[in-house]
Amino acid sequence: MATFEGRFDDSTSFRIAVVVARFNDLVTGKLLSGCLDCLSRHGVDISSASDQLDVAWVPGSFELPIVAQTLAKSGRYQVVITLGAVIRGDTPHFDVVVSESSKGIASVSRETAVPIIFGVLTTDTLQQALERAGVKSNLGWNYALQALEMASLMRVLHSSDSTN
Repeated sequence: MATFEGRFDDSTSFRIAVVVARFNDLVTGKLLSGCLDCLSRHGVDISSASDQLDVAWVPGSFELPIVAQTLAKSGRYQVVITLGAVIRGDTPHFDVVVSESSKGIASVSRETAVPIIFGVLTTDTLQQALERAGVKSNLGWNYALQALEMASLMRVLHSSDSTN
């Protein structure tokens, strides 16, 4: 029996893209800060001169999948993190955006075989979103950790394929 796991000790060799929705940027900016903090603490160069990390801004969560797909297909990245915040309002718009962004992001990951981290908060209120983006804990940190683990796991799986 083989067991495959991602590790967190080889983060300096990964190229990572982060796609951030500008809509609800009070929340997504905090998610991005948490994400970058985690990546930095795990050895990823997050400086503006870095060739290890790129950040792309999109208008809203609905646009996350197409940019994630473009980045994943480029072959430059081992993992793509998507960050967004969809907050329920008085219309069914919430349901459409959540459904299409989640289906789109999952589809990109399957089509490209590049891990795409789903970092889109879906909350009923702005307060709930802010709590998840830093007031109580910052899920941006968790999304970055998931990205590092998945990039590492995919590397392990690919190296396992080449030895068989």
